Amino acid sequence: MSPERQPMDLEAYEARVRSGPCFVCAFVAGATGSQHVTVYEDEWHVAFLDRYPTVPGKVLVAPKAHIEHAVRDLDEAEYLRLMAVVRKVALAVETVVKPERTYLLSLGSQQGNAHLHWHIAGLPAGTPYRQQQFHALMTENGMLNLTDEETAAMGECLRAALTEG
Repeated sequence: MSPERQPMDLEAYEARVRSGPCFVCAFVAGATGSQHVTVYEDEWHVAFLDRYPTVPGKVLVAPKAHIEHAVRDLDEAEYLRLMAVVRKVALAVETVVKPERTYLLSLGSQQGNAHLHWHIAGLPAGTPYRQQQFHALMTENGMLNLTDEETAAMGECLRAALTEG
């Protein structure tokens, strides 16, 4: 049985991301109200559970420094180091969630959520085809209604998989 979904207040979300502080920078700085469940961290990167998950175990990976463009703001070594973290975390998501497919994509724009970040989203096995791909990722189709305890448990499982992997 898949978790229940709840509607997303898209207008409030858009207002916050377009006029508020950078959510990644605020989180990295430890700002109040910027709590996320961290699953991985090193000197340059942080990975944490998405606050608005559309699939179980959806994780965001970002450089700690405020970088906005994957191609022009990172040299090759920095880009490859970031992608190594994305792969490492994606393998942990696959271990824990056992998805049919793992989606990796970088979203955001200069108009909102400008800080470079990668989404790692494991498509639950057996998801009907019409509910896959972009449909599965769009908050317009609802986000998972998870308790704090369920979110914390997922974070714990992912951290354990990363430690073992």
